[in-house]
Amino acid sequence: MPEVPPYADDPSAGLVAKGAPGDNAAPLSITEISALLKRTVEDRFGFVRVRGELSGVKRAASGHLYLALKDEGARLDGVMWRGQVQRLGFRPEDGIEVVATGKLTTYPGRSNYQIVVERMEIAGEGALLALLAKTKARLEAEGLFDPRRKRALPFLPRTIGVVTSPTGAVIRDILHRLADRWPSHVVVWPVLVQGQGAAEQVAAAVQGFSALPADGAVPRPDLVIVARGGGSIEDLWAFNEEVVVRAVAESTIPVIAAVGHETDTTLVDFAADRRAPTPTAAAEMAVPVRAEIAAQIADLALRQRRCALRPVQLGRERLAARAQRLPRPEGLLASSTQRLDELGERLRRGLGDRIAVAAHRLQGQAGRLSAPLLQYQHRHARQQLDHARLRPDDLLRRIAQERARVDALDRLRRQLDPKAPLARGYALVTGPDGHVVRGRAAAAALTAMTLEFHDGTLVVSPEGTAASTTAAPPPVPRAPRPAVRADPARQGDLF
Repeated sequence: MPEVPPYADDPSAGLVAKGAPGDNAAPLSITEISALLKRTVEDRFGFVRVRGELSGVKRAASGHLYLALKDEGARLDGVMWRGQVQRLGFRPEDGIEVVATGKLTTYPGRSNYQIVVERMEIAGEGALLALLAKTKARLEAEGLFDPRRKRALPFLPRTIGVVTSPTGAVIRDILHRLADRWPSHVVVWPVLVQGQGAAEQVAAAVQGFSALPADGAVPRPDLVIVARGGGSIEDLWAFNEEVVVRAVAESTIPVIAAVGHETDTTLVDFAADRRAPTPTAAAEMAVPVRAEIAAQIADLALRQRRCALRPVQLGRERLAARAQRLPRPEGLLASSTQRLDELGERLRRGLGDRIAVAAHRLQGQAGRLSAPLLQYQHRHARQQLDHARLRPDDLLRRIAQERARVDALDRLRRQLDPKAPLARGYALVTGPDGHVVRGRAAAAALTAMTLEFHDGTLVVSPEGTAASTTAAPPPVPRAPRPAVRADPARQGDLF
């Protein structure tokens, strides 16, 4: 007999699925069972609050946020849609402990369950401080808090920009302090200072001040004050956001951070060029006291006048001291006055004596100037002139002396003539300008030279000899001078 299988009598063990007697439940599809599970989970866990550490945080290009919440024993996937992500008050990062509020649902595509987060908050102040320390370390590593990046504040800003709430007491305190110290033009950029969207508004205000043109309708501030009153760490959290810190660090205008009270510290304080303990202190840092500046200017003006008058005063004192040591003018002129009087008296007596002597001489010469005497001297001089004759021998002797002198000069001229040695074989070297060449160095620097011989000239150059010759004219014989003979019968004539 053939062996009978042990499950032959079980209808569910067949090859084809068959319904059991009395079974009216039709089999469910995967989609149907997934939908049933989804409704069951969503109905049972329609509102839950879970606490856990963020892990695998990822923001999709669509703006949705995908994450996972975990603790020591379990892991829960989650998703946060773009609308809720935009209302987050912090930047989700791995390792932050949060409290997420939402509902549980299933994802049939992967047969798992997840939480759809509608609101997410940091789990306690300790977790908030941990996030703050982590953000600070990351931004500090990028160099945003480097002291070398900080700029000096302007001494007297013409325009001051204030980023704060327009309805709080902070702006009134700043305006009141500026009016007391140094009235300035203030441009207020109203923003939210806490809550959803505060960080984006503060960052946009700081960037907007930097983007203002220098000659625009709204004056560009020389200094920006980011201010807010005191509060808890949650109230001040907008000034710890990375977008605000980067906007302050990248500002082209010096920034004073005045957030909270003196004990409150935010990341904006590290990125700003100067930190003020309070908004009122920020106004005091921004401008000096006008009365102190006026007093300082008055003191400098007084010192300037004293410095200008001091040399004059010293000069007067020195002049007075030296004037006391000078002798009296009468004592200096006494001897000269006496000598002048003496010389004047001697001059008067000398003139009188000379007048007397001249009068006596005139009387003695007057007798010699009589007309008969003068006529006699005139006749005597005429007779001497008539008897005077010019002797030819004297003239010939004088002419012979002058001729001998001229002949000597002519012999000297012939001896000193530079062309005289040409007849003995010498040559006279001249340049293109006619000047005599006296050395080899001067001849080497010339492009052409003229050699003059007794019978002609020759033009030469350093490359060769030019065929330029000229015959010298024959010397003109010199006619002898006629001898002058003395004529005894003829009186001497110069011509």
